[in-house]
Amino acid sequence: MPTRSKRRETRRLSHVDEAGRVRMVDVSGKDVTVREAVARGHISMSRVAAEQIREGRVAKGDPLQAARLAGIMAAKRTAELIPLCHPLPISHAEVTLHPVDDGYDIEARVRTEARTGVEMEALSAVSVAALTVYDMLKAVDKRMVIGDIRLMEKRGGRSGEWHR
Repeated sequence: MPTRSKRRETRRLSHVDEAGRVRMVDVSGKDVTVREAVARGHISMSRVAAEQIREGRVAKGDPLQAARLAGIMAAKRTAELIPLCHPLPISHAEVTLHPVDDGYDIEARVRTEARTGVEMEALSAVSVAALTVYDMLKAVDKRMVIGDIRLMEKRGGRSGEWHR
């Protein structure tokens, strides 16, 4: 059995060719399967900003509805934002925002039937949902912090299931 360092040496970055140039991965030889990814993130904010959301007093409208829509749109357009992502037919995208003491936890679930996964689409959905909340509340709280954006799980494809 190879040592840990030798295994790492034989692993290649899929988006880099033998000469070290970035490239789009050729997925034409992969099977079309149902693939799903779940990502999460967080936006922390002041008590005043959170109260304005919860009481429906945000001047620009409902940031939670806008964030859900923006997240879904981001999932569908990820290939336009991330240069080496494949454009995928998204069959389902859902973004939820859960109130917590210091702001909102955000979750995106994205599904497709394709030759490659939707991890980047789920991560993009969370990111853009958080940015939308920030945009709608920046007049109230410029100290909001977006973070902890991470993949939670993925399923489908050759590598099967993965859970954080």
